[in-house]
Parts: sequence; C-alpha cells; structure tokens
Amino acid sequence: MQFPTDEELYKTIGCNIKKYRSAAHLTQSELAEAVDISLSYLSKIEAAGCNKSLSISVLNQIANTLNVDITKFFKEDFKSETQRSKSEN
Repeated sequence: MQFPTDEELYKTIGCNIKKYRSAAHLTQSELAEAVDISLSYLSKIEAAGCNKSLSISVLNQIANTLNVDITKFFKEDFKSETQRSKSEN
C-alpha cells in the first residue's frame, strides 16, 4: 500500500486508531493513560486534519493496548465506510 502524501498516511492511521478505540469502548483519556501519552497528543493523532507524525513505538503501544494488529492502522477501510454512508443518504 502507498500513500500519496504524509497527510493521507496520518489521516488513515488516526481514523483507524479512533475506530478501534471506539470499538474497544475506551475514551481518548483512557487510551492516552494506558499508553502513557498526553490526551492532547492522542487527540491530535486522531484529528482528521492531523499532520502530526508519531513514532512506531507509540503506534505499537496503541496497537497492543487495543489488541489490534499494527498493520490494521494502515488500512483504508474507513473510506469505503464513509462513501457507503453517503450513498445511503
């Protein structure tokens, strides 16, 4: 898989973190505390317009906390879900 820009990469990762965090029924505060990062940092990572890079170590800690294979954060599945929702309306 390739991302045309860093912005697209960060957006994909952030959207997926948010999706898996929500599926795990965790708030941003709970996940940030479990991973030992600040709430504002996690909030920026999850923000749609985020251009903030994150370390592989932090991404790995988030994946481990959410019990998700780290590669799932790079999948662009959320786009198809968003497009599907728009077409249904």
